[in-house]
Amino acid sequence: MGSLGRPERRVRSDGARSRMAILDAAVALTTVVGLEGLSIGRLADRAGISKSGLYAHFGSKEELQLATIDNASEAFLRDIVRPALARPEPLMRLNTLCHNFLSRLEDDVLPGGCFFVSVNAEFDTRPGAVRDRLRDLHSTWLRTLETEYAAAQKAGLLSADPPPEHAAFELNAYLHMANNMYVLYRDAAFIELARRSIANRLGPPPRSHP
Repeated sequence: MGSLGRPERRVRSDGARSRMAILDAAVALTTVVGLEGLSIGRLADRAGISKSGLYAHFGSKEELQLATIDNASEAFLRDIVRPALARPEPLMRLNTLCHNFLSRLEDDVLPGGCFFVSVNAEFDTRPGAVRDRLRDLHSTWLRTLETEYAAAQKAGLLSADPPPEHAAFELNAYLHMANNMYVLYRDAAFIELARRSIANRLGPPPRSHP
């Protein structure tokens, strides 16, 4: 009985790997063509598989869009959020959140910059499940910045002014503007400008980052 179970597990594992490879390609492609431009045919060409193979993983365009958002969210948590929240104190965590965002942008991890900066602008006026998912994720990101800023204030590491929600808005604006300008001009000077602006708000970043 045990030997009969192994092929099924292998098939499921191969299917999961194939789905992840498709979604990784979808995230990268979306930063260039947008979620609306993410067609089955275009993604099949990018991922190097047949259209029928793609349809086996995703039943509709919206299902593909939502799965792509979730995949991008997991990468954002893995590369930006979780390493920062593992730092020992709130100001260090806040600085590292910003540092990780800008470093990922500077490293050209995705061809069109931050996935969420791109698709939020695309779907902010389109009601539906996709916008709802994007709005929830963006709200969570802002709350993370706000929570760490408030904790740093409580610890006496930052002044009591401005309120945490104002500071989170400001920090996020620096990050988004750095993304937009870097993608448009491909000039890292805009990323450095964001770093200096953030340092003016938070003080110098920690000497080392994970």
